[in-house]
Amino acid sequence: MQPQIAKTETIQAGQPLIAARQADHVLFVAVTLLYWTTMYIYVPILTPYLEYRGLSLQAIGLVLGSYGFVQLLCRFPLGIWSDRLRRRKPFILLGMASGALSCLLFLLPDSWLWTLAGRAVSGICASTWVAFTVLYAGYYAEDRAVRAMSNISFMIVAGQLIGMGFSGWLADVADWNAPFIAGAAIAAIGLIAACFIREPKGGVARTPMTFADVGAVVREPMLIKVSLLSILGHCVLFITMFGFTPLKAVNDLNASNAELTWIVFAFMIPHAFASLYSGKWVAPNIGVWNTLILGFVLSGACTAAIAWTPSLPVLMATQALNGLAQGLYLPLLLGAAIQDVPGPKRATAMGFYQAVYSAGMFGGPYLAGFLNDWYGIDSGFYCGAAFAFIAAVLSFLWRKRTD
Repeated sequence: MQPQIAKTETIQAGQPLIAARQADHVLFVAVTLLYWTTMYIYVPILTPYLEYRGLSLQAIGLVLGSYGFVQLLCRFPLGIWSDRLRRRKPFILLGMASGALSCLLFLLPDSWLWTLAGRAVSGICASTWVAFTVLYAGYYAEDRAVRAMSNISFMIVAGQLIGMGFSGWLADVADWNAPFIAGAAIAAIGLIAACFIREPKGGVARTPMTFADVGAVVREPMLIKVSLLSILGHCVLFITMFGFTPLKAVNDLNASNAELTWIVFAFMIPHAFASLYSGKWVAPNIGVWNTLILGFVLSGACTAAIAWTPSLPVLMATQALNGLAQGLYLPLLLGAAIQDVPGPKRATAMGFYQAVYSAGMFGGPYLAGFLNDWYGIDSGFYCGAAFAFIAAVLSFLWRKRTD
């Protein structure tokens, strides 16, 4: 069943929000797809590209981790700032502009510091995602938050799939620079389209977020739990498909750039469908905590299996199951982060949640890069598996406390 669109939403003074039209949804979906396509159009070839430019595995881990480190610094302040301004659209525009700049920085020659700067600026782009999620949640009734986030999780994966699907093909038919050029062009189109986004407005009676409210928001027990689980989940994601899995495929299994596209499809298609149906079908039938446990255990097993995979078909199978597993738990964590938070404070809660899980996007690949440099690339995958199993144990313990 599709979530019902909230025609109006009552705020503190009883004034209704602007009703979301079908055109608002269509335009938002289009901009969101362009946003994620821009950020992920070069991800499958990024680690081979960095190795091609002469970076060590530890330096590659640093470049990959800079994406999460910048988000760790920026996402929470942006959430507070967005609440205080009572605006989301300016941050969406900032996201599209920084996405274009990020791709252009990768094109600069000579120093590897340009690649570090490019990935760091992409972290600024990703930090604005809090504005996307809160604006979209405003199109729905508050009690539909989990289902709204399930829909937006599907948009995330769809945009990532479009970008990553073209990455290897562009590098094959042109050169290493082609995905970055395409990413900058897509971001420019998205920036123009985003100028026409209409956001819900609550009028002058809406009370903006204050710093005095921050403590109450971040002490919400469910927000803390799902944020910690999301750190571990994003460690796994950015060690594997968004990290060192493509390099494993190229170096150990002799995959071509075109074959990287098939590995992407193997991961992202099951991930997309699991993201769409996790909150709508799986969790309502077996329970949220059981879905989390199932997803983390399966992801841990598949991540460990990458280390000993003997061929590309086997690697694709591990990626398909891993994509399915991660699609089970990531949307549930995203929705749970704002489920119990009042609308005016959701940007701060989402900013906190996304800032916290950015620690996993930074720490996961950075630690894996260090281990890979010292003990070989397979050690990073075993590290990722350990993170997933720890998350499964925590989910089991917290489920017992809530039964």
